[in-house]
Amino acid sequence: MKELPTLNVIIAGHIDHGKTTLLQRLSGKWTDTHSEEMKRGITIKLGYADITIFENNGEYNRESKGKALRYVSFIDAPGHEMLMATMLSGTAIVDAALLVVAANEGIKPQTREHLIALQAKRVKNVIVLQNKVDLVSKEQAKKNYNEILELFKAVRGEKPIVIPVSAQQNVNISKIYQALCELPIPERDLEGDPMFIVARSFDINKPGTTPEKLSGAVLGGTLKKGILRVGDEIEIKPGIAVKEANQIHYKTLRTRINKLFKGSGEVNEITPGGSVSIETSLDMALGKSDLLSGAVVSHSGKLPEIAFALKMKYKLFSEVLGAQAKTNVDALKPSETIMMSINTSVTIGMIKKLGKDEAEVHLRIPIVPFKGENIAIARNIANHWRLIGYGEIL
Repeated sequence: MKELPTLNVIIAGHIDHGKTTLLQRLSGKWTDTHSEEMKRGITIKLGYADITIFENNGEYNRESKGKALRYVSFIDAPGHEMLMATMLSGTAIVDAALLVVAANEGIKPQTREHLIALQAKRVKNVIVLQNKVDLVSKEQAKKNYNEILELFKAVRGEKPIVIPVSAQQNVNISKIYQALCELPIPERDLEGDPMFIVARSFDINKPGTTPEKLSGAVLGGTLKKGILRVGDEIEIKPGIAVKEANQIHYKTLRTRINKLFKGSGEVNEITPGGSVSIETSLDMALGKSDLLSGAVVSHSGKLPEIAFALKMKYKLFSEVLGAQAKTNVDALKPSETIMMSINTSVTIGMIKKLGKDEAEVHLRIPIVPFKGENIAIARNIANHWRLIGYGEIL
C-alpha cells in the first residue's frame, strides 16, 4: 500500500443511479453508514472506501490474486440536488471520477450538473459507468450510450471512456478496475510546505473509553503537496469560530500529529495521493460532526493569513445544467450573494466590485487563500444552489 501508485477517485452521478451499490461491488464496503442515510436510502455525507487492485492473467481484482498494481481511494458523493455543496467538496480532493449513468433512466439533471462540477473543479479524467444495463434492451442501451457521447461532446469536447456495467449482476467490475489502472497518476509535489485539505473531522473514541486511552480529534482528507510525519507540529486554519464582544473571530488551532493512517493502515508519514487521516492531540470534541471540514493544515507558521475577501477571475457557463428546464446564466451583479467552493471549504460571499471577468467578493466565512486556487461558483435559483461558473483566486 505504501509503495503503490495511488489514485483518489470520486463516484458521482444522479440520485438513485446506483453509485453506492456500485461502490460496494468495487470495494466490498457499504459507505452509507449514517443513521439518516440508512433511514432515507440516500447518500448525504461523503462516503469513503479503499482498495488495492491486482492483476492476474489479464483479470483485475481486489482479492489479492496476482500482482498488486494500484491503491485506490474512493469517495462516494451524494447525488441529490440539495447536496451539491457536499459533492463539490468531494471533487476537491480527487484525481479522477467515475460518473454513473443508469441506462434505464438516461441523462438526468444531476448527471449534467455533476459533469459540469467536475469540469469546474478541474477533474480531467472521467470514466462513465453505464449502470443497470441488465434492465434495458440492446437498442435502449445504445440510445443511452449515444446520449452520453453527446453530453460529453457538449460539455468537455471529448469522447469519454464508457463501460457498460451492472452492479446487481456483477457485470464488468474487472473492466472498471482495469480502466482505473490505466489512468495516469498525477505528478506529486513532495517539495515545500505541506498542504493538507480537510474533508471531514470526527471523534473516534467509543463510549466508556478511559481518559488515558482517549484519542484526539481526527482529520480526514488528502495531502495536496509536501510530506507530513508523526510528531510534526501543525496548524489548522481558519480554525474555530470564537464569539467575543458580539463579534466572531477565528482562532488558529495548533497541535501535534499523534498518528497517521492511510486507509485502515497506520503509517509514519504521508505523501500526496489517497485519502488519509491525521490523529491529532486536540480535544476530541473539536473533531465532532465535521467541525473542521474545509480547513487547511500545514506545519506551524506556514499557512497564509485567513481572508474575509478575495479577488477572482471567473468564467460563467452558458446555461444552468442542473435545472429541470433550460435556464440561461445571467451575468453576475454587484451586491449579489453567491456560494463558492474552494478546496473542501464552502463559503457565501457578496460581490462588492465587478470588472471584466474579474470580481471582488466579501466572505461570510473566511478562507485560507492560495493564489491560483480553483473556485466553483453557484447561484441561488428557485431556492437551490446551482453551479453557474468557475474561476481562480488572483
